[in-house]
Amino acid sequence: MAIDYTQAGVDIAAGEETVQRLTPLATSTYDANVRTGVGSFAAAYALPQDSSQLLVSATDGVGTKLLVALAQNKVDTIGIDLVAMIANDLLTTGAQPLFFLDYLAVDKLRPDQATQILAGIVAGCRQARLALIGGETAEMPGIYPADHFDLAGFGVGQVAAAEQLPAGIQAGDVLLGLHSSGLHSNGFSLVRQVLPITDGALLTPTRIYEPVVRPLLDQHLLHGLAHITGGGLQENVPRMLPKGLAARIDPAAWTWPAIFTRLQHTGGLSLATMRQTFNLGIGMVLAVAPENAAAIPAAIRLGAVVPRTQAALEWGPVV
Repeated sequence: MAIDYTQAGVDIAAGEETVQRLTPLATSTYDANVRTGVGSFAAAYALPQDSSQLLVSATDGVGTKLLVALAQNKVDTIGIDLVAMIANDLLTTGAQPLFFLDYLAVDKLRPDQATQILAGIVAGCRQARLALIGGETAEMPGIYPADHFDLAGFGVGQVAAAEQLPAGIQAGDVLLGLHSSGLHSNGFSLVRQVLPITDGALLTPTRIYEPVVRPLLDQHLLHGLAHITGGGLQENVPRMLPKGLAARIDPAAWTWPAIFTRLQHTGGLSLATMRQTFNLGIGMVLAVAPENAAAIPAAIRLGAVVPRTQAALEWGPVV
């Protein structure tokens, strides 16, 4: 029987309504230094003493991928996932990574397990060039079921206001995709309903894009970046686009990795569900001027930025 994200226990509509309700509450706290806030991949705040410099911050967790790690008794890579989710969001602004903090909440503290989790966080921070400068470990029996825990993090970067992305995106820009390492850390409430929780491929760590994207930023080749997380290409690519523009992506431009075709076929998942839930093999999308596209040979040419008529993202060949 075919299922979707709602049947797997995740109510997308409720999530959207919650954001709509929370946004005016959050914006009521803004001051003159806020540059980007709710709804952005990462929030930007101008330094009060130097408004030409912005601090950029992002926070996230690993989600129900943690249950897969627990089921396989393998927790040494989920820390990489945690750092990746945050570091990749920071990267979309063009920010230089600065520092990271983690939060581990457990039913009962197990030093060996905590050390393995922290080792993954350290490995992720080294890839992302973030300094792990602090964190919090909370032991909360009664809040978490026996042998369960949650993991979250917070990262900060810095970017000159004049170099903050997205900037300069226009119709005709080329959209390039960078391969994901697999599922990354999204959609696992649905994944766990479809594939065996013991499948080792499910724990492939999320790719950290700092090493490959930083040289492109240093060469000023990019107009924008979109981190493809929950919502897939369908919802995340439009987040970097100015009003009046849309993305047109050619679905024939790349082949889905096997994990995604297996998910779709085993779960009877619709194409719409796949596109709105998973990265489908593309973890980061770059918007570049046409003349710069050839300078990024490792990327997949997905499509182009076009004038918006209706949808913020269109699927079809780019003429």
